[in-house]
Amino acid sequence: MSLCSDCVKGVRHEGTPSGEFKKINGVDCYVATPEGDYAKDKVLLFLPDAFGMQLVNNQLLTDDFAINGYKTVLIDYFSGDPVPADALSNPNSGFNIGEWIGKHSQQVTRPLIDNVISALKAEGVTQFAATGYCFGGRYCFDLAFDDVIKVTIVSHPSLLKVPEDLEKYASTAKAPLLINSCTVDQQFPLDAQAVADKVFGDGKFAPGYKREYFDGCTHGFAVRGDMSDPKVKAGKEGAFKAAVEWLKKYF
Repeated sequence: MSLCSDCVKGVRHEGTPSGEFKKINGVDCYVATPEGDYAKDKVLLFLPDAFGMQLVNNQLLTDDFAINGYKTVLIDYFSGDPVPADALSNPNSGFNIGEWIGKHSQQVTRPLIDNVISALKAEGVTQFAATGYCFGGRYCFDLAFDDVIKVTIVSHPSLLKVPEDLEKYASTAKAPLLINSCTVDQQFPLDAQAVADKVFGDGKFAPGYKREYFDGCTHGFAVRGDMSDPKVKAGKEGAFKAAVEWLKKYF
């Protein structure tokens, strides 16, 4: 597996998280629960970028999904070892992304997701959706391959094989797929976006497919974008709006 330099760049966002940290089946999670009535049998899994559960941006987005009516569980599948937040704005931090990702292979991280899902099922949850950013996009696809989730949302996904994973999704997955894409993305570039449209578009994927495109944005925009840049701000907000609309339509 490999990530790009934009996977470890971005801006820390302002705000005070309102969810709670708790262990679910031995896995650290950040949980945001809607106020008032909501569907107790549904959970949105938030599968974060390399900065993990600890980055306030991810916590705030988790809260925002709960505000829109979905109990949301942000999973620490890096076991307390995310990319450090100071790598966001300091390219000279000395952080070695290659060494880091070697410690967090799918064999290590996926079982933690499965442990959380198993525990939530034991609590009565019967339906799952997943929203994945960068690193988390890979796991959204894998969960859809395994028919674990009912709805898939990926924003600037990383670690996908194109066209193989897209073709596998089209032939095996049942979950409606939303892709939030952008202009500059080494992990899911314009040619990969075109392949996705070719594979899924024009009604070819019966469960449902949509690709949003945010001009002038770079990989990471939906979670770590610079809110002082009007295009990036519009992209981040647009990606979230599209995600909520996708959930309301299919979940």
